[in-house]
Formats: sequence, C-alpha cells, structure tokens
Amino acid sequence: MGFLRDRMGKILAISIGFSLLAFIIGEVVRSGGSFFKDDRDLLGEVGSEKVSYTDFNKKVDQNSAQFRQQSGQGALSPQITSYVQETTWNQMVAQAVLQKEVDNLGLQVGTDEAKSMVSGNEPNPQIVQAFGDPKTGQLDRTRLNGFLSQLPTLSPEIKQQWSDFITQMIEAKLQEKYVSLVTNSLYVNSLEAKDDYQNKNKLANFKYVFLNYSSIPDNKVAATDADYQAYYDDHKAEFKNPQELRSFDFISFSAAPSKSDSAAIKKQAEKLVVDFKASTNDSLFVQINAETKTAPAYQHKGHLGDPKLDSIMFSASNGFVYGPYLSNGSYKIAKLVNSRVEPDSVKAKHILIDDKTIGHDKALAKADSIKKLIEGGKSFADLANLYSVDKGSAAKGGELGTFGRGAMVAPFDDAVFSAKKGDLKIVTTQFGVHLIQIEDQKGSSKVAKVAIVDVPLKASSETQTAVYSKAQSFLASLTKDNFDEEVKKSGLKKQTAADVNGVAMAIPGVNSARDLVRWAFGAAKDDFSDKVYIEGDQYVVAHLTQIKPKGTLSLEDVKKQIQPMVLNQVKGKTLTDKLQSALNGASTIDQVAQKAGTTANPIQNMVFANPVIPGYSAEYKLVGTVFGSQPNKLSKPIAGQQGAYVFVLDSFTNPPAMTDAVREKQQLSQALLQRADSQLFEALKDKANVKDYRAKFL
Repeated sequence: MGFLRDRMGKILAISIGFSLLAFIIGEVVRSGGSFFKDDRDLLGEVGSEKVSYTDFNKKVDQNSAQFRQQSGQGALSPQITSYVQETTWNQMVAQAVLQKEVDNLGLQVGTDEAKSMVSGNEPNPQIVQAFGDPKTGQLDRTRLNGFLSQLPTLSPEIKQQWSDFITQMIEAKLQEKYVSLVTNSLYVNSLEAKDDYQNKNKLANFKYVFLNYSSIPDNKVAATDADYQAYYDDHKAEFKNPQELRSFDFISFSAAPSKSDSAAIKKQAEKLVVDFKASTNDSLFVQINAETKTAPAYQHKGHLGDPKLDSIMFSASNGFVYGPYLSNGSYKIAKLVNSRVEPDSVKAKHILIDDKTIGHDKALAKADSIKKLIEGGKSFADLANLYSVDKGSAAKGGELGTFGRGAMVAPFDDAVFSAKKGDLKIVTTQFGVHLIQIEDQKGSSKVAKVAIVDVPLKASSETQTAVYSKAQSFLASLTKDNFDEEVKKSGLKKQTAADVNGVAMAIPGVNSARDLVRWAFGAAKDDFSDKVYIEGDQYVVAHLTQIKPKGTLSLEDVKKQIQPMVLNQVKGKTLTDKLQSALNGASTIDQVAQKAGTTANPIQNMVFANPVIPGYSAEYKLVGTVFGSQPNKLSKPIAGQQGAYVFVLDSFTNPPAMTDAVREKQQLSQALLQRADSQLFEALKDKANVKDYRAKFL
C-alpha cells in the first residue's frame, strides 16, 4: 500500500523526485542545470562549469532524507553526514564532466524516449522498483497509472520531486549512452588473449637465494639526500595529491561527566519516578520530561532496545516502573503502560479518505457513511475503487495483503492488531481517515507498550569550567615553537590527525571536529589553534604541523613517508654487493647460498600472473626476470620488495596450446569493462581540472 507503507516516501527517495509528465519531460530535455554566478556561492569548478553551494546543499538534503528513510535513522552521525556530502560532491562532479562529453557528442534523450522510460514496454528499473509488485518484481501498471492520474492534484512539493526524479533519470540515461559508446570501442585482440593465457598457465621452476632487508637494522644505514632524491625522482608519479591535505597534533581535555555529575543526574531522574508512577497520560509525560520524545508503542519481545529491560517488562504487571538505570549515556525510567496478546500477522483491506482536502470532520463522516453501506451489504471492493484515494490498493479492492506489526504506521497497527476478524474500524493517521476491515489473523504472541523517559548524562557547568580553564591555561603557554615542549612538561598525551582533508567531519579520537578542521585549513604551518575548540565533551588545542598542497608533492612533503623504502634501497645496494661477491667463482646456486651464509630455496610452478613468493609478498621484479631468463644460468643480483635475490631457472612447463581464444577474449573483455567505468570517470575528472572549495563552506 503506497500510503501506509510509506511508498510515497520510497518513490521519492529512489532518486529524489517527479512533475507533470508531458510538461516536465519537455522542459528537462530542453533545459540544463543552472548554477549561481556569484562567487560567494561558489563551491567548486569543473572546467568552466561552476558548482554552487546552494545546489550542493539542496542535493545533500535530498540524499540525507533518502538515507534516513532507507536506514530508519533519525539524526545522522558526523561520519554519515560526511559520507553523504562526499557522495553528493562526487555525483555532481561526475554529472558535470560527463555532461560536457555528452554535449560534445550531441547525445540526447527525446520526449518519446523519456516517456517510454516511465510507461513504455521496458520502463526504467527505478520505475519498476517504485511501482512494482514486491511478490513478482514486475511493474504494477495499475499503481503507476493511478499515481500519474493523481499527479495534477498533488502538492507542489511532490510535483517538484517527481520533476527532479525525471531529470535524474534522463541524466543517467545520457551518461549510460556515453559510457556505452566508450566501452563498445574496447577490444581484446588474439595476441592479448594469447599473452594472458600464457601468463596464467606457463609455469616456472627455479631456486633462489634471499637476503632480507630486515637483516640490516635501520640504525646501521645512512641514507643521503641523493638517495632520497633518486627514489623521489623514480616514483614521482606516485606522489600526486588529488586534494590539499593538512596534518596537526592536538591535545584533548576530556569534559566527560564526573562521578558527582552522574550522581546528580541520577538523583534528578529519581525525582521523576514518583510522578511517572502516578501519571495517567504516559505519552504526555514522555513528551514533557524525556530528552528523546518517542511515543510508546507496542513491541514484541526482543525489540525494546535493552535486553535487561526486555526480560523485566514481559514478566511485569501493567503500571510497573523500572529505573532509573544507566543506558547509552542516559539515566532512564521505563514504565509498562500495557501488555497483551495479539496476532502475529493480520490480513486487511482499507478505504482511505483524504482529510486534508475536505477537512477531518467531513472525512470521518464520509468514512462512517461508507461503513454503514458495507454493513448493509454493499461491496467493499466496489466502494474502495470508488472512494479510496489510495489508488494502488483500491485497484485491488482495497487489499493490503498480510503484514506484521511495524509494517504500517503506529495508529493503523494499533487499530488492526487490537481488533477481531471481521471488524470494521475507522482510524486516523497522517495519511488521512481509514476505514479498515480485518479479513484474517494468524498466530499470537505477547506485546508490551513501554514508555521511557531518558535524562542525558551531561557534565555539570562546574566540570566544564574546570576542564576549559585547564585547556585555556595550556593554550596560553604556547608559542610557535614550544608545543611539544609544553606537552611534555604538562604530562599530557599528544595525538595526531594526519592527512586530513578540508571537508572532514571527524578525526581519530574526536567524532565531531568540523570547527577544528575548518581552523586547520585557514591556519599557517606551525600555527597553534586560535582558541580552545569545544567538540562534544572534548576541549581541544591543536598545532598545525604539515600542509600538503594539491598536485605533485615535494620531496620534503613525502620524505618521512618514503623513508622505509629509501632505507631498503640503501640496504639493497649492500646486499646485492654481498650477493655479487658470493657469485664470484660460484657455478651453482647452492655455492652462492653457502658463500652468502644462507640456503637456496626451491620454487615450483610459479606463474607470471601471480608473482608471490611463499611466506613473503609479491616480487614483481624477481618473477619478471625469471620468466625472461634462460635455464641453468645464474642470475645477477636483484633488489626486490623484501630483499635481494639471486636465482637460477631450472625449467619452464609450457601449457597446452590455447584452444578457445573466444572464451579467453571474453574473460579479458569482461575484466576490462569492469574497470572501464571508474577509470573513464577518473580520466575525465583529471582532464576537467576540478577545483574544490568545500573547505570554506562545510
């Protein structure tokens, strides 16, 4: 049922919205996205296309609403908010870079094609998902046509959401056409298929001598500036930074509630117990006194949110009050409002009267009149088809099918699960006035309605003031050069937030750090924070230690990062020299091993496509050299990933001749296609010169 199961929300959430079909499709095809020209609203640039903060914020709100609906969450955590913002930004960048290519190629979605995507023989999968029969997975055209026929009478908000949905669907179709053009041009030839077959099936048998880099302690190695420069020059392409990053050290002063704070909050909660026991309107009591104002509703065992509470309430008498008890950062008091045995599932049908159009009193009177007609022998199905505004169920005679508690909104649930088979009930929900007939009930189990009042455990003003004063005193002691010295002197624990991007919502150890990150991206290297930042129950003082600009990072920026690899290169020279000395005068691999003070290790059935040495890691240089060598010839020393090697190839085992080149090509093509989408987007994004100014807004 579209209304009761919140289908309308799902329809809108699938891709965020729809408008009058013929009008909107024509407008969408003719018009493009528009962005504010005012630089004060400029969130980013994709080539010549400007991305406005207003548009971005609107899409974030839409995507956040979709996430909340699909996940069932209320307020989103900083981490989820950050995820939604990042996803939205990537969507807008992708749209901009792909739209330019689409325009250059003259790709279009015409009016007829757009209509076909909604109501044609092969509708868009999102239309099927929104208006499909959950049992068959097929499009329910009656429901779709019912929605489209109702569209002119719906609110401007819903029309706009439908418009947005159509817009997005067309944009996705254009992108699909562009990607298809590119991917259809990809081709795997017979030579590539043959090489791949050989790489996966040709076997090498060899012995090797290995000297591990770890055999030389780091403190015994001195890497010169020239060593660092050489490694940097050879690997410069790896140091391309797609966005500016900043690192800072920080001290966090915890303002978590003290023992005395906890005792005071518990005492505050205890004062509510007497009044809660005496209350005759528990829902109102919760609304007035609870931090989390959740109306009590019937729940099955295992769904009360706390295992201990669950076991207590299902064996208690009505009116029993438990608590205060500490749970999830609050002192809570729970009261058993009522318990009863009810069906596990109900089969019902309904007629929905729109009370927003004709008024609530008239809607109730209309429902009562229809009820009397049914009691007098009139067909429920005929009256549903005639009067119900829920056209999806009306086309089925008002049938909603069989459902369990929680599938419908709470007032509807309470009505049908407290009734008897055959009852006709009138109930009001946020969707309007329902006339419900209970057709069948199955099973039975106990449910409990529990009202919960929570009092959050918070630090007192005295605790907060004391901690803030301590943080402020530390901040006052700082100069540009003495952060580490003051940390050590104060006996505090320094933490590090490394490589933080400009839109980060959290850092390790601080779940809500947006203000602190915003400061970091406005500060200069070696600055300490301009104030004590209050992030939840943490008071933070920070010191900016590094700025990594967008683009190719300098050697200085990556010197600490590459130090282990540079040291290994220096060790590699020492170890390859040692192996070269062992090679002098040696005619077998065992002689080389003996002179190097180690043993020769055999490897059987190594394939080029999986160059992993058992017990170690991938050794691309070693295995690549093996497959390019001749049998029974000692190799030169090789500096690999884990250490230095000398090997001798015993033999190759060649695979049978490839008999199914078509199958090999198909496998390679499939792997190529799987990579194509993301690589195509990254290539276009790189070419578009994306500029990201989000740090100053978020």
